[in-house]
Amino acid sequence: SLQRTSTTVALNSQQASGEKMTSTESEAPVASPTSTALMGPTSPPPEADQFKTEANSAFNLGHYDQAIDLYSKAINLYDKSAIYYANRSFAYLRTECFGYALSDASRAIALDQSYIKAYYRRASANMALGKFKLALTDFEQVHRRRPGDSDAKAKYTECKKIVQQKAFEKAIAYEEKRVSPCDEISQSLQSMTIEDSYDGPKLSEEGNKVTREFVTQLLDYYKKSKVLHRRYAYQILVDMKALLSAEATLVDVAVPEGTKFTICGDVHGQFFDLLNIFELNGLPSETNPYLFNGDFVDRGSFSVECIFTLFSLKLLYPKSFFLARGNHESEYMNKIYGFEGEVKAKYADKMVQLFREVFNLLPLVHLIDGRILVMHGGLFSSDDVTLEDIRKIDRNMDIPDSGPMSELLWSDPQDLPGRAPSKRGVAVQFGPDVTERFCKNNGLDYIVRSHEVKEKGYEVAHSGRCITVFSAPNYCDTMGNKGAYITLTGGKDLSPKFTSFDCVPHPTVRPMAYSSSLMQLFS
Repeated sequence: SLQRTSTTVALNSQQASGEKMTSTESEAPVASPTSTALMGPTSPPPEADQFKTEANSAFNLGHYDQAIDLYSKAINLYDKSAIYYANRSFAYLRTECFGYALSDASRAIALDQSYIKAYYRRASANMALGKFKLALTDFEQVHRRRPGDSDAKAKYTECKKIVQQKAFEKAIAYEEKRVSPCDEISQSLQSMTIEDSYDGPKLSEEGNKVTREFVTQLLDYYKKSKVLHRRYAYQILVDMKALLSAEATLVDVAVPEGTKFTICGDVHGQFFDLLNIFELNGLPSETNPYLFNGDFVDRGSFSVECIFTLFSLKLLYPKSFFLARGNHESEYMNKIYGFEGEVKAKYADKMVQLFREVFNLLPLVHLIDGRILVMHGGLFSSDDVTLEDIRKIDRNMDIPDSGPMSELLWSDPQDLPGRAPSKRGVAVQFGPDVTERFCKNNGLDYIVRSHEVKEKGYEVAHSGRCITVFSAPNYCDTMGNKGAYITLTGGKDLSPKFTSFDCVPHPTVRPMAYSSSLMQLFS
């Protein structure tokens, strides 16, 4: 959930310490017989090389967006250099614009099929997008041409293991009758012992239900960096599966006249900032309804605390507390960006399976008073998608690579009219004309989405028809942005009111503390 800013920095120390741009990268690409025709002039003009040198310096300082701008200036002067494109691809990888990184790396290979770093970049981009077979092909090229490169060998070997593991999992999936993890664990809940030493919140003795008292005790318990007992954690997941199974893909929300309704964007495991929202705007209740618009977990290292808080509130107020799925409520993102590792550290491997099952059931879209459509990502690759089409989406699956469900969770707005390939490598970018047509065709005032960091925590675009809200301030402890939430008042005027807020202190656990070692394959 990143946007390009003027001072993008690394999201973690691992990313910041990667390969440096060096003077050796100013060497001319080695031309192969297939690439000579594309090379044009044999060398770039001095001005282009100067921009590239300045870009390398910016990259090494962690100023990736500045580097991208400078590489782009070099390319505008001389667009036949594989090095320029491969270097810009590397900078795009650091800003997580994996779609752009993939495109630049492919262009570099087209220009010079002997330039090894371009294969490295393309493999890294495909790894980030979960396209392991394509990544393996390029890592194989690198390993074959540089057999003595220990880093290339390690990444090739690790990627090969992933491809083999995926093939194995696919094979046994056909042989085994799938058992619901939630249904399986529900049969053993009563046998889980509550130790005498446990001093935390407990579900009600009658029916093991979430109560207001449980929620307030849970928040206090989490403030002390303690862990909810596994029996209650499993019970909440089992109950969430039952609750979400009955909900629609598109949930209609009515806001009575004069009633406040709050929309929050990504919180990304920043539990203490989530608490701050409740301090500023009041705890959720039947008279203080909320919608959290996806990406509850990953990156922030208090994702378990965030998700059990939000799930508990959903169970307590099923008709006035709403949760939508984001692109990070998915298996691959959780595996890479920390949530899976955090769940395993605080609970057990088994619980990861339950979260996957529950995340697949989260609604995708909320329609407020028939006039405001709220989704995590954005709009579609075609103009003919209607609200009825959205209602018919079968959401009970991991997020697909393409199609309307993927676009709802991954797309981004752009300033230019029309559509463009996504900078992320998934879904599309859509312009103001696309938003205007969609709203008119479906009788909407505007859309609200999240998915991108914004300096003030929100942004109004597309002549007021497309609003972004992001609720994780100082994202990953590095971005310096504010968080925000939107409040609406039911009635004829559903104009949004924005509240921005700063980050608050949290315990000294760094973001991405539980992230996967797989990140090293594309960082």
